[in-house]
Amino acid sequence: MNPLDGLIPCIISGGSGTRLWPVSRQNMPKPFMRMRDGQSLLQKTFQRASRLPGVQSVLTVTNRDLLFRTLDDYRLVNKAHLPLDLLLEPFGRNTAAAIAVAALHVQEHFGDDAPLLVMPADHLILNETAFAAAVSQARELAEAGYLVTFGIQPDRPETGFGYIEQGEALSAGYRVKRFVEKPDLATAQAYLDGGKHLWNAGMFCFKASTLINELTTYAPDVLEAASAALAHSQSLQNKTSRQRELDADAFGSAPDISIDVALMEKSQHVAVVPCDIGWSDIGSWEALRQLTPNDAQGNQVNGEAILHDVHNCYIDSPKRVLGAVGVRDLIIVDTPDALLIADAHRSQDVRYIVAELKRQNHPAYSLHRTVTRPWGTYTVLEESPRFKIKRIVVKPLASLSLQMHHHRSEHWVVVSGAAQITNGEREFLINANESTYIPAGHKHRLSNPGIIDLVMIEVQSGEYLGEDDIVRFDDIYGRAPLDVNK
Repeated sequence: MNPLDGLIPCIISGGSGTRLWPVSRQNMPKPFMRMRDGQSLLQKTFQRASRLPGVQSVLTVTNRDLLFRTLDDYRLVNKAHLPLDLLLEPFGRNTAAAIAVAALHVQEHFGDDAPLLVMPADHLILNETAFAAAVSQARELAEAGYLVTFGIQPDRPETGFGYIEQGEALSAGYRVKRFVEKPDLATAQAYLDGGKHLWNAGMFCFKASTLINELTTYAPDVLEAASAALAHSQSLQNKTSRQRELDADAFGSAPDISIDVALMEKSQHVAVVPCDIGWSDIGSWEALRQLTPNDAQGNQVNGEAILHDVHNCYIDSPKRVLGAVGVRDLIIVDTPDALLIADAHRSQDVRYIVAELKRQNHPAYSLHRTVTRPWGTYTVLEESPRFKIKRIVVKPLASLSLQMHHHRSEHWVVVSGAAQITNGEREFLINANESTYIPAGHKHRLSNPGIIDLVMIEVQSGEYLGEDDIVRFDDIYGRAPLDVNK
């Protein structure tokens, strides 16, 4: 039996995608962006991983707050019902800590020699056949004791990526001579002309034991924090997944550092597999538009747009009609609560808008108008200082927490499905076109006992309507009594 059978793909679900605002936001980051085919980048990464030969489980490292959204995405594409392992970070500490806890988990559950394939959740790979071939080469080098990275054959002098310089040839790739930070344009052109430099794709393959041994030498503080975070983790196992919630105090002691800086740039056992796999990190709207065909005027349009004398524009307006006259070289992205208009040549600068929204603590920094919760979604339809109207969708057999609000009352009207209601001391069922009233100060709970989505309209009224006016008494998602904003 090949010792590299039983590959464990590890999906690192990080990356805020600030340059892809207003679609990517803190609580719905880039991995959950839908492409034109309706699939998210996370779903595409999962499918790409699950189709590789020898996969026995898919491991994901993600933020605890994104767990239920991640499981929802996986549920739609995990046709083979692969077992899922999830390591839940209390907060981000960059890729070194994330990959260290992944390797320790794999060593514990799958053995020292288990091969680990690390992939970011927010990249796109168009040529899966070439990708599988590159993974096969990487597995061969991993078995020989290398930490293997994947280098993308460059097709332009790109200044936004890090580079890898190839050294001596190996059986299935090259030793890494050095990692190079993002170069200026002249240097990037020289790299392209020289043929020895590759784009750093941020993907890796190695045996769990190899990574742990190298971390012991070059980044023991990362390994110590990761080991403690796992040792004091809280575990939950069910029929479809094994979840470990990392200890916050231990994980917080890990250096906030990338795996490249912590280890790859220091280790003497790093190899690279050059590959041409149709890779994109989709780091900006300009990068995304390069994947989209344009019309005769050079425009790319998603949604309904009426254009007159418009050239070389990227327009994304899926929810409402957009009209444009006499403009060129613009990026226009319209969402229900935010509109982006940018010079097409300055798409990297969208991050400055996000930084200012964060400074102002503006809700458009973190939330969309439609907000995902473990039990379903809510959409704010209208609001003022004294009232707020929401559309609430509760998944079949899901339930909100038993809760209470000090400052607001709520009217619930069922649009479709059936709702099981707890209202004070009473419990009852209401159906479509029926309603109930929840006074301020009453304990209440909303559940969906049916097999179809429960859709209802909620009208809140009161002196204060903030989402933090909530006291949880019982919650099946582990949010009571803490995490009041979740």
